[in-house]
Amino acid sequence: MAFALNINTRYINDDTGREIELPGIWTQDGVLISHLRYLASSRKQKLSPSWRERSRYAIKLLLDYIRANEGLFDKALPLLDSFVLALRMGTINVETQTDPSGLYWLPKSAEVEHTLLGHITSYTDWLAEEPAYKARRANPLVRATTDEERMNWCAYYHKKSNAFLNHLPDYENAAKANALARMVQAARRSKSHGRDAKRFPESEIHNLLTNGWVRSCADPKASPDDFIDWKGKAITILMHYGGLRKSEPFHLYLSDIIYDPELKELIVRIWHPVDGRVEFEEGYSNRRDYLNRKFRMEPRNRLGKNLALHAGWKNPLLKNGADGYIEVAFFPLTAAKLFMESYLMYLKHRVNPPLTASHPYAFTNTEGEPETVKNFNRQHIAAVERIGLQHAKRVGTSEHGHRHAYGYRLEEGEVAPTVIQKALHQKSRSSQEVYKEPNAKDMRDAFRKGERVLEEKRRKEQSDE
Repeated sequence: MAFALNINTRYINDDTGREIELPGIWTQDGVLISHLRYLASSRKQKLSPSWRERSRYAIKLLLDYIRANEGLFDKALPLLDSFVLALRMGTINVETQTDPSGLYWLPKSAEVEHTLLGHITSYTDWLAEEPAYKARRANPLVRATTDEERMNWCAYYHKKSNAFLNHLPDYENAAKANALARMVQAARRSKSHGRDAKRFPESEIHNLLTNGWVRSCADPKASPDDFIDWKGKAITILMHYGGLRKSEPFHLYLSDIIYDPELKELIVRIWHPVDGRVEFEEGYSNRRDYLNRKFRMEPRNRLGKNLALHAGWKNPLLKNGADGYIEVAFFPLTAAKLFMESYLMYLKHRVNPPLTASHPYAFTNTEGEPETVKNFNRQHIAAVERIGLQHAKRVGTSEHGHRHAYGYRLEEGEVAPTVIQKALHQKSRSSQEVYKEPNAKDMRDAFRKGERVLEEKRRKEQSDE
């Protein structure tokens, strides 16, 4: 019986003993080795675990579609064309609500469709250039071929016939205009000014920090400070007043937060989790080497998304080289003092790692293990709901809403765009445009101001008459 299952693999491509954790696909013919090799290639290893997961998801969807339509296609182009249509429209009959294929896919958005096709195209492009797979190609997409051979055929058909390219009638002019496009294309996405930047309400941040981040304490001798969740408060300050993404604080080492006696503030630097330099201890080439040899750990951004310790990394603009760091810039400046107070109080209550499971990370859970993004998310939900707000991205009260509030505050304060770019650690200045987008309240306030201006003009016109 044909099937395709998601598995986690430890891939070894040489005799060094080095293992790479990769998301794999297990079929009736065994592991789809070519896709593992594609993910393990040096260029793809630079990408995030979530990107690799998405690639696997796209290829598995294609395999599921081929299996559900066994024998109907003998060429790659009509197969992919039909596959994209199934993504776009779904596979369920509207009138009968049945699906003879057994897929029961709901329609995908144009954005998702575009992403999935991009992953499939990238994989088959790579496969077409790999000489190791040329000898393994079989008859196109017939019942007897394996899933590996079917993928090889898609790649072969692309290379031989340019099946994925749409050659316009005037090829030379099209080439000059760089107008070649994939023949099998995702739906054209509607133009948009982008998603609304939902930001955490400034009117509620003090309430959240004061009344949201609280905890229980059974000690009868407990002081008021013992009932405050200093860790949650400190991380929230880093996001709301420092603009950090929610995953970034979880890459912080204890050694990354230092006291500046001149400013009388804490300097917070988050080094690249893989390539970052180890300045506090000699003998290590980078942070991956340090984690590996000293703690037998992998950088958290290289762990699979299914693992608790995974923490994302968006490749922000680094200071002091590609092996450097991002530095938190608090705004307003007084927030630096607020963070120092909260962080120092957190250190007094911090549960240190056990000797048998030591690690360098600053934020720990109640067992002394590295705190996880997932657990903090759960705690942030509780803190927001504790002050009577709904926790939802669409209203700005999710963790990312703090970063949007930070970016909007900088725009509102008329800070120079180049400075905002550095503060948000963004490689492109266009990325910060989202923080300028007015929300519904901003538009109403602007309209009220506009109405007052119009009324004043009309009064002046009437008086002149």
